[in-house]
Amino acid sequence: MDQLTAHLDRGWDLAQHGDSRGAEAAARQALEIDPDAPEVHNLLGFVAAMNGDPEEAIEHYKDALALDEGYFDAMLNAAEVLVHPLGEFDEAVEMCDEALTWAETDDEVADALLIKIDALLSKRDDEGVKRALGMMPVGPFESDRYDFLVGRAWFEVGQIDHAEGRIEKALERDPDHAEARYYQGLIRDAKGDHLGATSAFLRVRFLDGEAPPAPWALPTDAFAQAARSAIGRLDPALRRFVEHAEVYVLPLPGHEVIADGIDPRAPMLLDGIATPERPGPPCARVFVYQRNMERVLGSATELEDELLATFEHEITATFLDKGRGPDRPKHELN
Repeated sequence: MDQLTAHLDRGWDLAQHGDSRGAEAAARQALEIDPDAPEVHNLLGFVAAMNGDPEEAIEHYKDALALDEGYFDAMLNAAEVLVHPLGEFDEAVEMCDEALTWAETDDEVADALLIKIDALLSKRDDEGVKRALGMMPVGPFESDRYDFLVGRAWFEVGQIDHAEGRIEKALERDPDHAEARYYQGLIRDAKGDHLGATSAFLRVRFLDGEAPPAPWALPTDAFAQAARSAIGRLDPALRRFVEHAEVYVLPLPGHEVIADGIDPRAPMLLDGIATPERPGPPCARVFVYQRNMERVLGSATELEDELLATFEHEITATFLDKGRGPDRPKHELN
């Protein structure tokens, strides 16, 4: 094995184990050996994405593609960053369509289609999703992750029965697949099996608690300050509902509130809602779930804007939406 390959292999191994600093150091050593190796720029892009810098990641992926226009892995890595966190869905679809022209195996076709489906779901293009699912190879595949991803896509376009079979197959292979377990809960809830849904969601809570935090995660005090800053930025018409609330930052929702119907991946819970029988401030307590907020972000720089958007959504849904309020179902308070 030559030095370049050794550094790249070590970099990917460290990246897969969550060591972004070690992976970057290995990639930089590889860059010194061969600055024109597209594989080096692909690894640097992956590390930048891990570190919460999606713009830098895209630049590295573009460098890799400039050096090798048919570099399939760099196309897919770029498309994933374009979908999340950048939200450049049309550009992501174009990148996936380009990747499909270079795909050589059923696994590669499936990989490109699944990222394209994510982009189409984000665009709310359900018909486009269904067309993409119709192009999905039958397999068998080398990877066992396709069942979950296809099942999730079917669920998101409302095809519950199609989704259920795929999700259950994914869980047969890996009972600790947190994402598949979460969708199992959603499917059971949609089918009216609330006890089964709660069981699945409690398992999700355990698995999410076992996962490491994002490499860029803020200390709890700094996260709480960001939450209070977001409240201060709210429009006064919305801020009045929460400006006197006590703000608590917790990693995840507690088991008891999940058993009471709260989504285990809820980003926030407005609690202590005033009623005629229990007057007081409109909302007495706000619980912000740090891990769930960070899961949907690519970097700490996005946090305060995401907190602001979440407060706006939760306040509107709790206090202002017609037919809703403190008596609405608890599972909707997320």
